[in-house]
Amino acid sequence: MKVHKILNNNVLVTVDPSGNEVIIMGRGVGFKKKEGDVIDPSLIEKKFSLSNKEALPRFAELLSEIPIEVVTTSEIIINYAKETLGEKLQDSIYISLTDHIHFAIERHKQGFDIPNGFLWEIKKLYPKEFKIGMHALNIIRDRLKVELPEDEAGFITFHIINAQLNDTMPNIVNMTKIMREILNIVKYHFKFEYDEESLTYQRFITHLKFFAQRILNNSFVASHDVSLYEIVKEKYPTSYQCVKRVDLHLIQQYEHPLTDDESLYLIIHIERLRSELSAHA
Repeated sequence: MKVHKILNNNVLVTVDPSGNEVIIMGRGVGFKKKEGDVIDPSLIEKKFSLSNKEALPRFAELLSEIPIEVVTTSEIIINYAKETLGEKLQDSIYISLTDHIHFAIERHKQGFDIPNGFLWEIKKLYPKEFKIGMHALNIIRDRLKVELPEDEAGFITFHIINAQLNDTMPNIVNMTKIMREILNIVKYHFKFEYDEESLTYQRFITHLKFFAQRILNNSFVASHDVSLYEIVKEKYPTSYQCVKRVDLHLIQQYEHPLTDDESLYLIIHIERLRSELSAHA
């Protein structure tokens, strides 16, 4: 491998046999090197080749400014998240999470920790991702000797969710707000407490996550089978009345009236929740 571009003494860019740029990290790997020089393989600590070519220059720039220890720690957290969730995450997380961890550590050292106003909702709505966030704090503590507060586990959770949905961070915050609002409407309509460990609740949360994303992106699910909606509406009148309250709220707050298909899915999910909780009452 030969040097294609030098970012600093520890980070450089090379090109693989297919012509794709690859970022190389290692202490002193770029020291006294110039374009075209052969790279010493013994100095290579990390290689990064992102599938998103647009993200690569931004990631390379970030790596040139952040200590290797922080970058490798972020990568360990990302790999742990991928393994735990069993799914691919968007390449954007390498940029966003690495940058956030570095900034959070610098802020913490200066005694300036930022409280997370959505921490309670994050714990309740994204328990699996939040556990990853908490484990990330342990990884940061063990590797970087910095004890970040629990609020940062919530912020890390947001970055993981963002990489799952490939959405913007402000949208993730707003999405969480919409989910909380709908959950509260259902909860107070039926006057019950959720069983947050149940599979039915988790399915409802997953549905709300993507439903809230559609609202924020102003996309609608077109109605197809009106007859099925009418059947379900008649069969589950109490859940239908609850969905009507959700519909009114969404119109007033987001100018997003529910389509028949969206109402259908909500009625079915809510009825499952109601039936399950009634059976255990």
